Amino acid sequence: MSTIGANAPADRGELALVLHSHMPYVEGFGTWPFGEEWLWEAVATVYLPLLEVLRDAPVTIGLTPVLCDQLESLAGEAGERFAGFISGTRAEVHAEDSAGLDRAGEDVLAGELRRAAGDYESGLRRFDAIDRDLVGAFLALARDGPTELWTGPATHPVLPLIASEAGVRLQLATGLASHQRRFDGFGGGFWLPECAYAPGLERVLAEHGVRGFCVDQTDALGLGSLDQLEPIATAAGPIAVPIDWQTVALVWDSDSGYPVGGGYRDHHRRTVHDLKPWCNAGGAYDHGAALRLARSHAEDFVGRAIARLDAYRSERGRRGLLCCALDAELLGHWWYEGPAWLAAVLEVAADRGLALCTLPDALERVDAVERPLAASSWGIPKDLTTWDSPRVAELAFATRSAELRTVAAAGVVSSGHEAGNGGPPRRAPLERAARELLALQSSDWAFQVTRELAGDYPLSRVRDHGESLDAALAALEDSRLAVPAPALRNLAPDLDLAGLIVP
Repeated sequence: MSTIGANAPADRGELALVLHSHMPYVEGFGTWPFGEEWLWEAVATVYLPLLEVLRDAPVTIGLTPVLCDQLESLAGEAGERFAGFISGTRAEVHAEDSAGLDRAGEDVLAGELRRAAGDYESGLRRFDAIDRDLVGAFLALARDGPTELWTGPATHPVLPLIASEAGVRLQLATGLASHQRRFDGFGGGFWLPECAYAPGLERVLAEHGVRGFCVDQTDALGLGSLDQLEPIATAAGPIAVPIDWQTVALVWDSDSGYPVGGGYRDHHRRTVHDLKPWCNAGGAYDHGAALRLARSHAEDFVGRAIARLDAYRSERGRRGLLCCALDAELLGHWWYEGPAWLAAVLEVAADRGLALCTLPDALERVDAVERPLAASSWGIPKDLTTWDSPRVAELAFATRSAELRTVAAAGVVSSGHEAGNGGPPRRAPLERAARELLALQSSDWAFQVTRELAGDYPLSRVRDHGESLDAALAALEDSRLAVPAPALRNLAPDLDLAGLIVP
């Protein structure tokens, strides 16, 4: 057992911090303002700093296979592009904008940009210090300490919206195969993309070895209900862990969460080259003051978590499990001071007797209850409309059509193989079609359209992947046609077609 908070009361219960780390496949797909620079920014400002913060911390980290596909690619030519972005583009724009502010008489703002440029310099040093192997660094974090690594389906699809069992199996088998290879096995911890759950999903998860997953039951149980602190046993075997939105909202709420504090760096107000030297209150950003505010908010967070667990113990007479799940990219990118806040939470929890634990450890000690699970997501609203509504109808129909056509084509290949006609020449285009399908099924495209976050980039990606899938299926039907040249360089390197081609 590994916990932080050795002085915690034995019957208080525990806090499980879950950091869900994910990036759609953007490596090689466009640059500023959308595309692979999203990945470079996340590596420099989120993943590398978190590796430092989480050393020896009992925290559960979800690493999606599609994110790891891209982190793995950094060991090669993609890593050179990342290094060039940090030492070139980022250094140049910080220097140019700070000089412009100096000329305008804004010395304090200019000084802040020069300080912030050091974040990227530090990131590049960290990158080289781990031999550009982020996957290996996360493996070492879990192997040498109490951190737990969870995985998910191949490309972060909304699983209840996949049309066929074969499509679900393709996502699960491919994602798990990659995780097992990279991280020396699979312990059963699984992040449901978008926490999107529909009754019955636990059965197929169980078939693939899943032992635990997170759900958002806020609408079903009520915001603030102590029922949120009880893991839920499913008849199929896996344990569903409700995330406690009352606790999550302390960080996540866009109107009242910690990141909107006046002293924190303003994510929205920017210089010519999108740099951020201002604070939320409107003045120049003061990094020292922001770090002190992060410490204060960490103390508040720990106090509220203790109160929540103690209230559960007082009412129910047993230990509770308080699960706070956050997107890792919130910490460092959207909320610049997030890593400092997290580091302070770990420290304050130890000082104040709040036990932190990984979900697998907690599920060994906290009894699960039997309770129906409602269909849900952690979207806004907490259903599937972010990914399945008239606003995203074009994406939804294109993805579902592509899936059904790929599954049908796989059935033909399977029949042909039995007749002696389904060898390697036909497998290559099917593999290409399957990879394009996986790319299409990412939940990110519909999310970006619904939230108006990335212009026409998601629609362009969906159309391009659809066209490549069509070309691959055409080559599958007519061997005289060439399979299109690959663009998804390292997507799903452990592609498992068994679920598609086996009846």
